Amino acid sequence: MWRGWSRRRRVALGAAVLAALPLLPVGGAGLALRLEATGDPSAQARSRGRDAAWLGHAWVDGRKGPADLAALPQLLRGGIRDLYVHTGPLEHDGTLPPALYPQAAALIAAVHRELPGVRVQAWLGDLVEPEQEGLHLDRPQVRGAVTEAATQVLDAGFDGVHFDLEPVHSGDAGFLALLDQVHAVTAARGAPLSVATSQIDPLPALHDVAGALTGHPKWWSQEYFGQVARRVDQVAVMSYDTAMPLPSLYTGYVARQTTLALEVTPPGVDLLMGLPAYWEDQWSHRGSAETVPAAVRGVRLALGRRAPDRQAFGVAVYADFSATDADWNSYRRDWCRQAG
Repeated sequence: MWRGWSRRRRVALGAAVLAALPLLPVGGAGLALRLEATGDPSAQARSRGRDAAWLGHAWVDGRKGPADLAALPQLLRGGIRDLYVHTGPLEHDGTLPPALYPQAAALIAAVHRELPGVRVQAWLGDLVEPEQEGLHLDRPQVRGAVTEAATQVLDAGFDGVHFDLEPVHSGDAGFLALLDQVHAVTAARGAPLSVATSQIDPLPALHDVAGALTGHPKWWSQEYFGQVARRVDQVAVMSYDTAMPLPSLYTGYVARQTTLALEVTPPGVDLLMGLPAYWEDQWSHRGSAETVPAAVRGVRLALGRRAPDRQAFGVAVYADFSATDADWNSYRRDWCRQAG
């Protein structure tokens, strides 16, 4: 039959096949994610009481008052143990102006009084070179200044230090050196060091491909993720902004990310998966797809399949300033198994 076709028809068919080839891995990945999203979550896959929430800067700069503090226990009921309170941003030289958090002591005292056992961690962040103008983590003096900033917030009464430095590229040795340096300080004070992390390559070396094509290697290799996890007490995966167009695909993606992270996070390190309690509608984040219920389902599926008995595990809600009542109710109902 092929020999009987005209040259023009054969060329047209060949062109169509070549055009379709790039879609094959995409279609295969989509099918794989749909399969990850199937099944019933295990009853064991629920909150261990080690969850976290990111809180905005208004809690420490004076915009939140006594009424907000009084309402905080009701807002955070469920399994929240850690609050990542935005205390920075760091200056590009790694220093932290104390004037940024004048009401920190009042917040910490209120949380300790009204929510016994809940830890208030200082959320310190900044942009990172070379992709963005920001911190040069390869410079010892910058790492020294960031370490001093960590000491500074512990002296101010915070229970721990939480880093959100972006974008750290996979394999960045300066970031690992910073974590080693700061962890020595926090461990000596009996305080946790936690870090918000990039997602893990869902396909081998995807970060290399993304870096070559866009200059932004969004993902980390699984090996590098493990290197980071071994240097801290807690990792919170920013498992959102995935460009998934459908809730089922997003559920499968979160399940896959959870599985990859479970494989390389030490048993004694808390692994938290981020929940997208915010609405955006753009190419990198479809608000109708990336929802708290879809994320929780993915987390529960992976945890039940891979590590149903693991206790050092939780979810992290991003964030208090964008979460709706529906987001909080889903967190309590679907993950904590409580009435909303």
